[in-house]
Amino acid sequence: MVQPHVFWWQKYGTVGQIAQAAVALLGFLAILMQINVLGRNAQEAGARQIYQAYNDLEFKNPQYAHPDLDKIKAGPPDNLVQYETYVSYFLYACEEAISSFANSREWQATCDYDLKGHLPFLCEKMAAEPVYLTTYSAATQKWIAAEMQKTGVVPPECKLRKT
Repeated sequence: MVQPHVFWWQKYGTVGQIAQAAVALLGFLAILMQINVLGRNAQEAGARQIYQAYNDLEFKNPQYAHPDLDKIKAGPPDNLVQYETYVSYFLYACEEAISSFANSREWQATCDYDLKGHLPFLCEKMAAEPVYLTTYSAATQKWIAAEMQKTGVVPPECKLRKT
């Protein structure tokens, strides 16, 4: 007796079953894409909040936004501690913003602009405590080193080069 010809789709199920599996797979892929988008949106929102908090800190402490490091060091010891905390928050805010908005050059430009005034402090801090910058990502460490080189801020003077 001759066996009837079996089509490929009959080996794996009916057309309806195959279509249902395909739709389920597409739905699963859509869910994965949605989760990815939601995660990216949450990261960006968090970075915006952190940077906004830094801006608020900058508004409340204009003496640290464009610092006179000699004046800060000559003042009460608490001023230097507050300034160090301010710089740490600034670096953290930039680290978050730059990593969250990697394709947005304006975030990097904003952080570059704000970093310039803090380079003498960071230079002195690195000379006194080399481990200080290791608390930040490798990308942030490279960014600071590149900006120091570009502006000529090097130990032991740690002064901005006049341009």
